[in-house]
Amino acid sequence: MLQAWGFPEEEVRERARCGTACAFPPAGTYGRVLFGATPDGAGSGRPDLIDAARLLPPVFMPQRMEKLIELGREPMYGDVVLETTIGGFRSPLPVYVSAFGSTQVAVGDVGLAVSRQAGRLGVPMVIGENIVPMNGYGRVPGGERGSLLTRIRAYLDEVPDEFGGVIIQQSTEDADAEVWNLTYSDPSVQPLLDTGRLAFELKVGQGAKPGLGGMTMVGGAEAERVADYYVLEEFSGGEDRIALRSSSPGTFTEDILRSQIRLIRNNFPRAKVWVKLHPGRDVLDAALLSWHSGAHAVTVDGAEAGTGWAPRPFLDHVGLPLGECLRRVGRQSSCLLVSGRMWEGSRIVKSLALGATAAGLGRAALLAAEEEPEVGLIRLIRCVELEMRMLISALGKYSPQALDSGDVLLPE
Repeated sequence: MLQAWGFPEEEVRERARCGTACAFPPAGTYGRVLFGATPDGAGSGRPDLIDAARLLPPVFMPQRMEKLIELGREPMYGDVVLETTIGGFRSPLPVYVSAFGSTQVAVGDVGLAVSRQAGRLGVPMVIGENIVPMNGYGRVPGGERGSLLTRIRAYLDEVPDEFGGVIIQQSTEDADAEVWNLTYSDPSVQPLLDTGRLAFELKVGQGAKPGLGGMTMVGGAEAERVADYYVLEEFSGGEDRIALRSSSPGTFTEDILRSQIRLIRNNFPRAKVWVKLHPGRDVLDAALLSWHSGAHAVTVDGAEAGTGWAPRPFLDHVGLPLGECLRRVGRQSSCLLVSGRMWEGSRIVKSLALGATAAGLGRAALLAAEEEPEVGLIRLIRCVELEMRMLISALGKYSPQALDSGDVLLPE
């Protein structure tokens, strides 16, 4: 048998055996594995910029002195005020729940557990693309448990009046299904509109698959049902037929993005406008155009982000790592949201110091809700909250808004 020294022989042989299926992780892992780039700088061989950065408490702390005078005592980490406005919504801390989309791992009991707990916490929650085409809108009570309306209702049942908000993400297929029109006109969603807590997010791209649309694996019957709406790539035939279902990535130019944002503002004047960008090389230009066109928030999904199905080359070799996105966008006066391997306080605080307004929890939220369906996400965020208070206090500051680039040392 031929052998190839210093060459990935077994991977080549696997591709010879399985063909196009080898462009993706093993099909048997679908619905049970959360994907995203590795922490080595998305395949660059360099350490993750944010993970490698260090927070730098100063010796002299004038803001601590100001807080001491205000309180009439020495300030403690419990005096840090974390409340933040995120894309027009009040949140008790600079954290929101990122979009999960329609992948198998995100729908059903785990997705509903996340919705309930995010509502109870009062943090904003994004509901991802392709929910309606794949799982239905859910207008009829007792319908699909992964439907859009079921997830909104689960959130609404728990959220306090003064905090939170729901952000409905839309892809090309969602536009065909008139998802925003359905939501905006639904009486059961009116409480969100009446309190200014509904937003529509235009999805330009995502961190896990920059330049590609959403992807999931579907069985034979499901593939036939959605064949008119999605591109399908069959991986196996027979009774166990499996196909890759791909969404359109959408086509954007500066004029198209500008007109899309204005369309949302004109057609849905009571909803906030969010824009989600993939980690492209021109991310700063896209972010500035979005804000100047009237977006309330711009989300930058770093290459480390993503929960769903993605081609192997994309996970580690395509798109800017989140740290580089922050370096390029820098500190702006508008709302910049970031996502990508967020699960503990230091990564979030570093991102805030580098210019982010808030950070989105994706994979971490799903894992926490699966581990403890009633309180897992709540416990995770309470832990993150404690870490953030301690870290911000150690920097001699008492709100996320007071952080700046001087608080963090980036690697050379």
